[in-house]
Amino acid sequence: MPGVLTLVGAGGCADRDAEAVTYSLWVDWFEHHTTSATAFAEVLGHDIDRVVAERSEALLRRAHRVLECSGPVSWTVKEPTYRTAARLPDLHSALFLGLRASFHDVHGDLEPVAAPALLDQLDPPTNTQLLVALRHVLAAGHSNHYRSPGAWDDAVRSCSGS
Repeated sequence: MPGVLTLVGAGGCADRDAEAVTYSLWVDWFEHHTTSATAFAEVLGHDIDRVVAERSEALLRRAHRVLECSGPVSWTVKEPTYRTAARLPDLHSALFLGLRASFHDVHGDLEPVAAPALLDQLDPPTNTQLLVALRHVLAAGHSNHYRSPGAWDDAVRSCSGS
C-alpha cells in the first residue's frame, strides 16, 4: 500500500486526492470486516510507534486522516493504535474524532468500558459538549448510535441542561 500511504499523508495540492483515498479507506476497506484489520494495520497500525517517535508532518497528517475515519475498524484491532496515539497531543483531536466516529458510524465499533479511559487521556476538543455527550453514552453502556438510536440525542439534551 505504498501509494496509498503517500496519498493519505500528502499535503498541499494533493489534498483532494488524499480526501478521495481517505474516503475509500473508510467505505471500501474499513467498513468491511474481511479487509478492515489488514487495511488499518497497513496504513497506520504498523507505523503508529514511528508516527509518535518521529512526529514528521507527513506522518502526523496520515495518522490524523486514518484515525478520523477509523470508526468502523474493529475495536480490538484499533484500540492498541488508539492507546499509542493518545501519547501524542498532536493526535488528540483526530483520536477524539475517531472515537466519536466509532460511536456514530453505521458500522462503528466501540467498547464502552475501555473508551472512557482513552478519553481521559485527551486534551478536551474544541466542542466539549460533544466530549461530555460521548462520555454520557459510554457511561450508559451504549456502543453504537444505530444500535441505540435515541441515546445520543438524550445525552446531548442531558448535557446541555435542556
